[in-house]
Amino acid sequence: MSLDGANILITGGTGSFGKRLTHRILNAHNPSRVTVLSRDELKQFHMRQQFPAEEYPKLRMVLGDVRDRDRLFQVLDGVDIVVHAAALKQIPAAEANPLEVIKTNVLGAANLIDAATFHKVNKLIALSTDKAANPINLYGASKLCSDKLFVAANGTGDSATRFSVVRYGNVVGSRGSVIPYFLAQRPTGRLTITDPRMTRFLITLDRGVDFVLQSLDSMLGGEIFVPKIPSVKVTQLAKIIAPECEQQIIGIRPGEKLHETMVPEDDARVTIEFDEYFVIQPSHAYWDSKKFLADHFGKPCPEEFHYSSDNNSWWLTNKEITSLTEMVQSEITDGELPMASEPRFIVGG
Repeated sequence: MSLDGANILITGGTGSFGKRLTHRILNAHNPSRVTVLSRDELKQFHMRQQFPAEEYPKLRMVLGDVRDRDRLFQVLDGVDIVVHAAALKQIPAAEANPLEVIKTNVLGAANLIDAATFHKVNKLIALSTDKAANPINLYGASKLCSDKLFVAANGTGDSATRFSVVRYGNVVGSRGSVIPYFLAQRPTGRLTITDPRMTRFLITLDRGVDFVLQSLDSMLGGEIFVPKIPSVKVTQLAKIIAPECEQQIIGIRPGEKLHETMVPEDDARVTIEFDEYFVIQPSHAYWDSKKFLADHFGKPCPEEFHYSSDNNSWWLTNKEITSLTEMVQSEITDGELPMASEPRFIVGG
């Protein structure tokens, strides 16, 4: 997708995804401006070191929080495209502080919709998570609410703004994710695993960026885009990363699932399959499913279909896991990712 001449805003832009997306847009396109909105001044300081002003004059970094409705109305003035990546996403913290997560993930989404609609932003695409499909934890439930808000926003009268959602699984190497967590545990000789049956979807940051840009280009408004990505068994991941280590089973924790789902069975009747992704269509009056099928050449999923990490046809090989691990180790060495010694991730959470 060409973003030449566009004024682009990335919420939560100092996170792993936001930094990779910013790099891609500034180096592969010619936008008029890229604005990174985040609430952490230290992360902005570190990001500005990676994107010095003299080399990236089109990058603007502003402090703000999606909870702050007035700030969003200021920042979105003149914006053409929004990529919404801001969220509170640590599952244990969400369980302990549910109202704080709701303020950011749900009310923040509502604020963003209002500001984007008021300023007639062209397109807004929001990042979701596999945890939002049949959620069992507060984080997943908050993102499901957020998804519903963005989908429904397309049906609000004469609004010029189109809203869509991208949903995918665990991002390889993102802060607090499983591969850095296992790498941090490896020197102890013991890796903690909550359940030996557990499976997860995995996607690289670059694939995530590619898919968001692809979805941004093709969106009509109201779709939930779901990429086809590989699954992995958590025990297999542990064995390849640290074959010398003992695997200690510590029991499934609150908010965890054995397997993750990205297209629930209840959504199968409105889901369209393409070669590389699925589209969950909105069940709203504004959506013409027949026209969408005719224009995009997809095929409807059977009614009992569901897309889960345990029924996936695409599984990572040992060689692919080794390659991903080496990539994460390289990014840790280069300072792209922290090597946390304390566990911040529910494995498989």
